[in-house]
Amino acid sequence: MDKIPMTISGHKDLTEEYRRRTSEDRPAIIADISEARAHGDLSENAEYHAAKEQQSLNEGRIKELETLLALAEIIDVTKISGSTVKFGATVKLVDEDSEKEKSYMIVGDAEADLSKGRISISSPIARAMIGKSIGDSFEVAAPGGSKSYEILELKFV
Repeated sequence: MDKIPMTISGHKDLTEEYRRRTSEDRPAIIADISEARAHGDLSENAEYHAAKEQQSLNEGRIKELETLLALAEIIDVTKISGSTVKFGATVKLVDEDSEKEKSYMIVGDAEADLSKGRISISSPIARAMIGKSIGDSFEVAAPGGSKSYEILELKFV
C-alpha cells in the first residue's frame, strides 16, 4: 500500500487517539458489556446491545488507526521551504468575490479538520493551490459555482 503523508502534529494526534481508544475506551466498554450482561436476558437488553455496538465502532476505529499509523510518512513541515504551495504549507488567501480572507494548512487526508483550518491535500481547493505562488489567482469548482481565490501569504510552520 502507498504511504500516507502526515505532519508530526497529525501523527501525534492519531497516536494519542489510538492510545485513548485502546487503554481507556476499550476497558470501559468491556465493563459496560459485563454490567449489561448481569441484567439478565440479552435478547431484550438495550444496554447490552448499545455497548456491543459501541465496542464494534471502537474496534473498527482502532483498526483504521493502526493502518493509518503503519502507513504514515511523517513529514516535518518546519524543514520544508519554498515559494510555491505544497504539502505542509499554510496559505492565506482571499475570496475574490466576497473579499473574505481564509487561512489553511495543507495536510494529509487522515488529519484534515476544517474547524482547525487544516485541509486535505486531496481536497479540490488544495489541489487547485498546489504549485501556485503569492499573488497567483486560481479557481475552484464548487457546488454553488466556480470560486476565485488569490494567494496572499505562504509559510511553512
